[in-house]
Amino acid sequence: MESIDVVVIGAGAAGLFCAGVAGQLGRSSLVIDHAQKIGEKIRISGGGRCNFTNLLTNHQHFLSMNPHFVKSALARYSSQDFIELINKYQIAFHEKHQGQLFCDGSATEIIDMLMHECEIGHVQIQHPMKVQAIEAYDGLWKVSTEQKVYLSKNVVIATGGLPVPAIGASDFGLQIAKQFDIAIIEPRPALVPLAFTSQIFSAIEDFAGLSTKVKISAGHVKERYGKGRFDEDLLITHKGLSGPAVLQASSYWTEGQAIDVAWVDSKIFEELLNEESSRSKTVDQLLIEFIPARLAKEFAKQLDLHGKKWAEVSKTSRQQLINLMCHWNVKPAGTLGWNKAEVMLGGIDTKELDSKTLMSRKHPGLFFIGECVDVTGHLGGHNFQWAWSSAYACAHSLIN
Repeated sequence: MESIDVVVIGAGAAGLFCAGVAGQLGRSSLVIDHAQKIGEKIRISGGGRCNFTNLLTNHQHFLSMNPHFVKSALARYSSQDFIELINKYQIAFHEKHQGQLFCDGSATEIIDMLMHECEIGHVQIQHPMKVQAIEAYDGLWKVSTEQKVYLSKNVVIATGGLPVPAIGASDFGLQIAKQFDIAIIEPRPALVPLAFTSQIFSAIEDFAGLSTKVKISAGHVKERYGKGRFDEDLLITHKGLSGPAVLQASSYWTEGQAIDVAWVDSKIFEELLNEESSRSKTVDQLLIEFIPARLAKEFAKQLDLHGKKWAEVSKTSRQQLINLMCHWNVKPAGTLGWNKAEVMLGGIDTKELDSKTLMSRKHPGLFFIGECVDVTGHLGGHNFQWAWSSAYACAHSLIN
């Protein structure tokens, strides 16, 4: 058996960063991953350019049964701290939207940076290698792999969540939690497109690819993570609805619920409808001022108003149009599942962990960081920042 200060399971964003920091703090560190190629989720993120953090990250951008849990780690290592590291490596980046930062070049620059940080810390990285067992052993932790057995005071579980199983995602972290009687918040896909079984449009394939800005809301204030409201782009697909607005809302949506979409602000819309010049315009012409022409025609047809002048529309039909445009209430059939989800909602119950160290309250020396914890960020780099922050807090809290 080989003794080592810290064994990190999982060579993703959180795992590599944690090992690198720990190594540079003088801890002998080992990263084990079952994948043939490590850092794949980083590589495919942000369309291949990695939305590595967000300038606006704070606790309000995260869903958790304990919304205050993230505060300590975020305060200890902020988005500005990670930007300093990016600048140190002279990685060019840009702000795309609402504080979202992307590499100008490739996401592989982030992977290369993390690998170099590990090299500086003399971190061992073993992959592809499967962990066969983790056991408490004489006050230490015994980690058994296919080739070797390691003894360590610290084991860090950084195995991510269930999204995108094609690149090696697994429930390993959840299995370890169950093994050691650590509570789990039931996981489900988040930041995921929503599917519809009924025809929300006459022929949804005719509208696939259309995108428009909307205001969307889902969830309920009394439910698991409250209610989410977002002002983002909605994208119609062959299977339902996607785009940033829907991905954000999906984290708050639960089966059987409807989502509420405002294609246009009600005040602005009603002001237009009350203008004298609108009387001579057709309903289609009025709607085109806010949404794509094909969609305008579809909505006008749904209310039997296609081609009708506004002056000819009855009071009842006018109200129906206002309701449709400002409160389009539609019930999804479900999500598109783990294959299309960007992150996992739920995971290790934060009540089981110390928020300052990410260590298990029941099992000293056992840590959980990153996506496997019940901390899920909004779209836009917040989840990566949680990976960096939780990893940093953990690395600085390892048992001597």
